[in-house]
Amino acid sequence: MNEKKRYSKRYCRYTEAKLEFIDYKDIEMLKYSLSERYKIMPRRLTGNTKKWQERVEVAIKRARHMALIPYIIDTKNVVDNPFKIG
Repeated sequence: MNEKKRYSKRYCRYTEAKLEFIDYKDIEMLKYSLSERYKIMPRRLTGNTKKWQERVEVAIKRARHMALIPYIIDTKNVVDNPFKIG
């Protein structure tokens, strides 16, 4: 008997906030849709509706173009172990 896993219902934070548009200059709001390496997270993880996910993507791309959000992260600093001997 396979039991299906129950996941909590994800909701669109932009629909709940009743926003009219997403400002590309509001980095704190855009960080909810970015991973720790500043990649755009998909809808299935964020719970955004299709309409708002498209608007978020446009806003993130504009913020990247204006150099408010980096395109890539320096992974060398993330991977290096400061406690490594030798």
